[in-house]
Amino acid sequence: MIDTPIAALGAPRTDCPACGGGALKELLHLPAIPVQSCILLDSAADGAGFPRHQMRLTFCEECGFIFNAAFDERLIDYASVTEETQHFSGTFNAFARKLVQEIVATWPLEGRKVLEIGCGKGDFLREVCLAVRCEALGIDPGFIEERLETPHDGSLRFQREYFDPATVKMRPDLVICRHTLEHIGEVRDFVDDILPLVSDRPDSGVFFETPDVGRVLREGAFWDIYFEHCSYFTPSTHAGLFWSAGYDVTALRLDYGEQYIIQHARAGRGAPLRPFAAEESLETLAALATAFPARVAEVMGHWHDFVTSRHRDGRRLAIWGGGSKCVSFLTSLGLADEIAQVIDINPYKQNRFLPGTGIQVMAPQALAATPPDTVIVMNPVYLDEIARSLADIGLSPEIVAV
Repeated sequence: MIDTPIAALGAPRTDCPACGGGALKELLHLPAIPVQSCILLDSAADGAGFPRHQMRLTFCEECGFIFNAAFDERLIDYASVTEETQHFSGTFNAFARKLVQEIVATWPLEGRKVLEIGCGKGDFLREVCLAVRCEALGIDPGFIEERLETPHDGSLRFQREYFDPATVKMRPDLVICRHTLEHIGEVRDFVDDILPLVSDRPDSGVFFETPDVGRVLREGAFWDIYFEHCSYFTPSTHAGLFWSAGYDVTALRLDYGEQYIIQHARAGRGAPLRPFAAEESLETLAALATAFPARVAEVMGHWHDFVTSRHRDGRRLAIWGGGSKCVSFLTSLGLADEIAQVIDINPYKQNRFLPGTGIQVMAPQALAATPPDTVIVMNPVYLDEIARSLADIGLSPEIVAV
């Protein structure tokens, strides 16, 4: 973790990182949340004492972009021991394989070059290389070489570092960027840096996958708001950012339970391809933003009462999913002792401790010895998969999804 004194950090941002506009409205202020939520900690004390900072979720009334105006990248260290991968889930793997097939059907990659920015542990890029013969480079400061079995032909390699165009020695025909843009504070600079890598070639482009904040606004889904997610997109603001930077967006939709934005784009030719069905108007976004503070207060109240009332009645509660959503859920509501267990199928998370609460993450088998009365699932996409896992252990608790 970068040791930056809280007092040294700057004042909240007063201009939009996407359009530069100054007409901003604060939607949610969280005074002290963990500055990283996917980090792995060695003890309960390390988890409970993990650094916190304020979060100011802010809406740009000029373009609709939403961002954390209190974000400071000096507090984030993705080269530390982070564990963001979802590839231990069969549900997620099926979705990822579907995306790979979409990519190879959309972009001519045979014998060509692919760059993935923010490749994580490399699982997705490996699937691309298995699906089509290509030369691939993954860039991520948190990549762990010994975790991934790479093809023996040398077609796949990695640079364990933050993305810098100056260090990219290939001219990629496709840039893939999944679940990374939401971690970038200067989003316009980031997409500007990528454009020269794919310009001047009509069959080259980019593929982006980014969480959708529209669902968060509608549902009051506070568990999907955390410090290192500093940039929040809807389909229209996602496409709008790329159009304003000189790209043509060629495909845009929501997927994975309407949670993720899927976008293909290429260097701009001035083609009038907008609008897409997934896009929403600025007026719609403004209405959602206006209603969000009351909506999130209502939802936070519901879940606080749900957990505390069951705990008071002597019921054992477990949370399934020891990632960012769980960390945000617990720390935003000020919960810890009320939760008997946090479960995750990722073996690299098991027996480690959550930032903010210091709760230890356990394997599903731990539930057999101390069965829960209620299991809170942190993503409804996994309800069926988790229900089957509980049944395999011989358990049938109440199961609810946020």
